[in-house]
Amino acid sequence: MQNPNDPRTLRRFTDSSALRVYFRQNPVPQPTAGLVPGCAQINLVTLPREYAYDFLLFAQRNPRACPVLEVTEPGAREFCELAPGSDIARDFPLYRVYKSGLLDSEPRSVEHLWRDDLVSFAIGCSFSFEWALMRAGIPIRHIEENRNVPMYLTNIPCKSAGIFSGCMVVSMRPIPGRLVPLAVTTTARMPRVHGAPVHVGDPAAIGIKNLDCPDFGDPVTINPGEVPVFWPCGVTPQAAVMRSRPWLAITHAPGHMLVCDVKNADLMD
Repeated sequence: MQNPNDPRTLRRFTDSSALRVYFRQNPVPQPTAGLVPGCAQINLVTLPREYAYDFLLFAQRNPRACPVLEVTEPGAREFCELAPGSDIARDFPLYRVYKSGLLDSEPRSVEHLWRDDLVSFAIGCSFSFEWALMRAGIPIRHIEENRNVPMYLTNIPCKSAGIFSGCMVVSMRPIPGRLVPLAVTTTARMPRVHGAPVHVGDPAAIGIKNLDCPDFGDPVTINPGEVPVFWPCGVTPQAAVMRSRPWLAITHAPGHMLVCDVKNADLMD
C-alpha cells in the first residue's frame, strides 16, 4: 500500500492530470517541487471581481514577481489553457484563505467558499524553471532534502496598483559558486516563470535577517562553496493581500502548486 505521506509516492506520477485528480481526492497535502518533471506549475490568486482589475494592474506593473499566465472569467473553476479539466477549487494540494488581510484557514478545498464573482489568476512559478536548472546539472537542495523551498519577504518594493501594494517575496536556492552564472542564464530564458534572479549573495542587502528562518517554506542546507541565490516569487501577491486587506482572497499555500499540462519548454523564450 502506498503511503501518501512519502514524497516518493507522488514522484511516481508521470501525468499531470492524474496528479491533479490525486490531490482532488486525497486529504494529505504535499509540496509539489519536482513532481511530473517537464510540466509547468502555477501559483494561485483568486479574488472577488471588485478587486480583479486592481490585481491585474498590480501584476502587470510587477511582472518579475507576478507573471500572469491565465485569467478566468468570473465564477469559472478551470484554467482552460494551462490545465484543461482542472478544478481550481480542489486541485491545489493546499489553499490559504485570507479575510481582510488575515490568514483565516488552510483548507484542502475551497469549494465551499466558491462564488459566481470570483476571478482566478494563474501566476508563473519558479518550480517550473527548476526543471531547466536540473537539466543543466544544477542541484536543487529543497528537492534533494524533500522540503519546501525557503521563501522570504524582502525590502524590495513592488509598484502599487489600486488597493494593492507591498514588497517582493523571493525564493532561495543555494547554488555552487561556479554554477551561479549558468543558473542566471538558464532561468533568464524563462521570464514567464520569474526569469533571472533578483539578487545573488548577501541576504541582508535585500532585508533578509536570517536564512534559517524563512517567512514561508522550510530552511535548507547551504554547503561550503555555495551562494544563496534569490528569485522573485509568486507568494508576493499573498504579501500584497496581507498588506492591502481585501475582504476575501484565496491563494495556494506556499509551495503547494497546481501542476499543469503545459510543458516548461513551452514557457522558454
